[in-house]
Amino acid sequence: MGELGDRLTADVTRLAICWRVVRADGVALGFTTHDQPLQIGGLRHESAPGMTPSAIVSSADLQVDTMDVGGALTADAITAADLAAGRYDDAVVTISLVDWQAPDAGSQRLAHGTIGTVEAGIDADSGFVASFRGPTAALTMTAVESYSPQCRATLGDRRCRVATAGRTRRLVVESDGSDEIGLPADAIPADYVNGRLRVLDGPLAGIERRVVAIVAGRLLLDDMLALPPATLVQLWEGCDRTFQTCGNRFDNGINFRGEPHVPGADLLTRFGAD
Repeated sequence: MGELGDRLTADVTRLAICWRVVRADGVALGFTTHDQPLQIGGLRHESAPGMTPSAIVSSADLQVDTMDVGGALTADAITAADLAAGRYDDAVVTISLVDWQAPDAGSQRLAHGTIGTVEAGIDADSGFVASFRGPTAALTMTAVESYSPQCRATLGDRRCRVATAGRTRRLVVESDGSDEIGLPADAIPADYVNGRLRVLDGPLAGIERRVVAIVAGRLLLDDMLALPPATLVQLWEGCDRTFQTCGNRFDNGINFRGEPHVPGADLLTRFGAD
């Protein structure tokens, strides 16, 4: 820790905990427990003395390192609307210890990982609690794919190889604050079911949702998205990941990443009784 380590053993310490949060949309924010903002590495860390982490424990084995970070909701930093919209899902977080008199002189990294679930209180005074997942959390993920009658690729990725040019469009949609989005008459064919919707303007710009159905000229999303009226969005075509769709609609059966002809658990239900 060098000079910072010497300050930890001094009779009087001038230490503050700092958070650097980088969201999936590229926005970086900084917070500190100090009572004044700190400039660290070119990023202004706003004073957030209400933000406190639970015990930070680092292990040398393969145990999953987790912790919780609690704090207050503020209008100019972390808002309830941003949390509800998912802006902080999977954000990369670095927690460090610095000397607030010389914040750029060196720091001790305490934890690094991503934000998992975020729970907001009933009102702004209730604050929020975010779960923090360390690098070893990746060890709990399944690394080997299981066979499936449905394709495991995503439309347009390097395994699917379907060209997405011409399979997206921009348009203005109407919303009444529910999870249903109104469309202009005859604007969207059914090919956009299972596709993506990205908001391009307004306070929720950059947020994405999956289209689960199109009913009576309205998009049904997988999660509520309270858009303002007349919002510009971009839509990408979707795929139901079946072999029939892959071959007939996309002429891409050779790149199908599934096993449509392997018997599954539903084998006995495919045929009627004699």
